[in-house]
Amino acid sequence: MSRAIAINASVAEVTDYCAKQDLGISVIEPLTSGGTRVVLNNVPDTEALRRGMKTRLIETPVVRSSLYVCRMPKSYL
Repeated sequence: MSRAIAINASVAEVTDYCAKQDLGISVIEPLTSGGTRVVLNNVPDTEALRRGMKTRLIETPVVRSSLYVCRMPKSYL
């Protein structure tokens, strides 16, 4: 089971929804093809987001930006 979901919504909408439902986001990024790709911290959170935003899920392949870089506050290595 993948923790990554593509949703037809803005980054702000997904972030707000996850905050209201107390779902932990690991990584979030805007998609070049439109929408948002979000990776949640665990599978139960992922399933809760899938159920809550089931009408906005993107089931087709999406285009991610090759220039997007996830910024981490510090290295954990």
